Amino acid sequence: MLIGELSRKSGLTRDTIRFYEKQGLITLGRRERRVNNYKEYPDSVLRRLMLLKKIKSYGFTLNESAEIVALIEANLASCERVSKAADEKIATIEAKIQELQAIKSLLRSSVDACLSGCCRPKEDDNCQLFQINKQ
Repeated sequence: MLIGELSRKSGLTRDTIRFYEKQGLITLGRRERRVNNYKEYPDSVLRRLMLLKKIKSYGFTLNESAEIVALIEANLASCERVSKAADEKIATIEAKIQELQAIKSLLRSSVDACLSGCCRPKEDDNCQLFQINKQ
């Protein structure tokens, strides 16, 4: 199939498919090219793209997804290995959630202070929320 059909079937953009190819996540040999040099993608590439897409949908990075795909293709993706990778990803997500909640809390309290008027000496002055104090 040509890249347009591969894009439609996978739900990935042509640019994403080309990027994955440049990154070595999908490969084509010279035999997979037509006489006019158009690339002819086999069904195996579609399956690999769908697998990458599914793994990425769980929050894994592209590199992490590629590692998992490599394990699957080598028939080494045991439940123990996959569960370990998932647990590590969950811990990363939980840490990021805590970080974002702390940022949200800081921003909310700063906005509340601004709106209460304690940060603005005069009505026509800029809000001090994002001002840098001169020292």
